[in-house]
Amino acid sequence: MTTHLEHTNHDHTHSEDCGHLAVQHGDHVDYAHDGHLHRPHNGHYDECEPTEHTPHTAHDHQHGENCGHPAVQHGDHLDYLHDGHRHALHGDHYDDH
Repeated sequence: MTTHLEHTNHDHTHSEDCGHLAVQHGDHVDYAHDGHLHRPHNGHYDECEPTEHTPHTAHDHQHGENCGHPAVQHGDHLDYLHDGHRHALHGDHYDDH
């Protein structure tokens, strides 16, 4: 995560059994909730969103409805969980999120 943007007004406690998709993201776990991802941090939740454009190179798999990878609603698009990170279609390539 490149910024520390606190997710305010969050009265739900995320856990293994909370019903939201947990996504391993580097050294922490993000939770998909309300079209975005956030993570616990020192008694509150932070938004966990990329601020840079990072193309995923050498991605020869086409993501879609039956590709076998979990899809996560992320704002106005879907991210796909693949190889320990999230991919989002961007033009003719996928971006790492």
